[in-house]
Amino acid sequence: MIRWLYIFRESLLSAYRTVTLNKLRTFLSLLGVTIGIISIVSIFTVLDSLEYNIRKEIDTFGNDVVVVEKWPWTFEEGETEYPWWEYMNRPVTTLQEYAEIKRRMPRLDNICFIAAISTRIEYLDRSADNVIVWGTSDGFETVRSFSIQSGRFFNAFEINSGKNLCIIGNAVAEELFSGLNPLGREIQIRGRKASIIGIFTKEGSSIFGGGSMDEVVLIPVSFLGTMADLKNENTGPQIWVKGPEGISINELKENLRFTMRAIRGIKPSAKDDFALNQTSLMSAGIDQIFKIIGLAGWVIGIFAVLVGGFGIANIMFVSVKERTPVIGIQKALGAKNHYIILEVLYESVLLSIVGGIFGLLFVYAGTYIARAQDFDVFLGWNNIVSGLFISTFIGLIAGLLPAVTASRLDPVKAIASPF
Repeated sequence: MIRWLYIFRESLLSAYRTVTLNKLRTFLSLLGVTIGIISIVSIFTVLDSLEYNIRKEIDTFGNDVVVVEKWPWTFEEGETEYPWWEYMNRPVTTLQEYAEIKRRMPRLDNICFIAAISTRIEYLDRSADNVIVWGTSDGFETVRSFSIQSGRFFNAFEINSGKNLCIIGNAVAEELFSGLNPLGREIQIRGRKASIIGIFTKEGSSIFGGGSMDEVVLIPVSFLGTMADLKNENTGPQIWVKGPEGISINELKENLRFTMRAIRGIKPSAKDDFALNQTSLMSAGIDQIFKIIGLAGWVIGIFAVLVGGFGIANIMFVSVKERTPVIGIQKALGAKNHYIILEVLYESVLLSIVGGIFGLLFVYAGTYIARAQDFDVFLGWNNIVSGLFISTFIGLIAGLLPAVTASRLDPVKAIASPF
C-alpha cells in the first residue's frame, strides 16, 4: 500500500513538473478540453434551467386546474394527429357559459372567466406597447397563484359591476412610472381610464409570453367587454376551473364535460366542440420534448468533448516523444512499466481535469450574465459532477495509448533517441 502511494506521489509530481514546464503545450491542451466542457455543460445547464423555468411557470396554475376553451393544447383522446381544421370551427367559450357552469356545479368555488387583449397602455406622455390586458371574473385569485406587492386586489362588487379599476404588473409599473408610486393614478387603455389599485409582485420573465404577471394589466372582465368583443376568438376566452378537495382531476374533467355538453346541447353521438386542457398534459409534452433535446445535447456535447480529447492525445504523443530519453533512463534505472503508464496518465488526466474546471468556471460566470436578463439559470451539482467525470474519463482515454506506447519503449533505444 505504501509503495503504491509512493508511486502515485512521484508520478503525480512528475506529471505536474511536465505540465508546468511546457506552458504553451499545456495551454493548447487546456483550451481544447475547456471548450469541450463548456459546450456539453452549458447545453445541459441551459436545458435544466429552461425546464425548471417552464415547470415553475406551469406550477403557477397548479396540477389541479382545468382550462375550458376552444383549442386543445395537445392531441385529444383517441386522436393521432392535430385536426386544426375541425377545431377552427368550434365556438369559443363565453361569459354566459361560465355563469351556467357555476349554476349547474355549485360545489365549484374556484372558477373564473378570462379574456385578454394586447394593446398600448398610456400614462400622460408615456406609453407601453403590446401590454397584455387580462379581463377576469371573480375567482381569479383562487385559481392563479400570485402576490400583491402594494395596494390590493379587486373585491367582488368591483369585478361584478365592471369598475374601471386595474392591477398592473411590475414591469408595466417600471416602464410607465419609473420610480413614481402608481397607486391611485389613472392609465389609458384604448381610450378608457382605469385607476390603479394594486401592483403585482415581480415574478420574472415568462417563457411562453404573457404568462408572467409582470407584463400584465388585470381589469374586471365586464370593463374589458367595453373595449373588446369577448365572443371574438382574438380575445382568447377561457374558463379556468380548480376542483374542490376530495375530487380527482379526472372526475372534475368528466363533470365539466357533461355540463358543457348539456349547456351547448351536444347530441350523445356528436364529438365535443370544446377542449378540456390541464397542466399535466403540458408537463407530459415537456417530458417528451426534453428527452429528445437532451439526447441531441449529448450527441453535440460528446463531439465537442472528443475534439478536446484528440487534442490531448496528440499533445501527449508529442510529450512522450520529447521525453523518450528521460523515459529510457527511468526504465534503465528500474522503473516498472506501470510507473511509466501512471506518469503519462496522470499528466493527461491532470490536463483534462484542469481544462474541465476552467470550462465549469466559464459556464458558472455565464449563469450570472443570464440572470441579469431575468432568466433563472443555475449550474446544478449534477452538471458539475458530470463535467468533472467526463473530463477525467476523456483524460484517461486520451492518455492511455501514449502511456502504453511509452511503457513499451526499449531503454537502450530510448536513451539514444535524439529527443
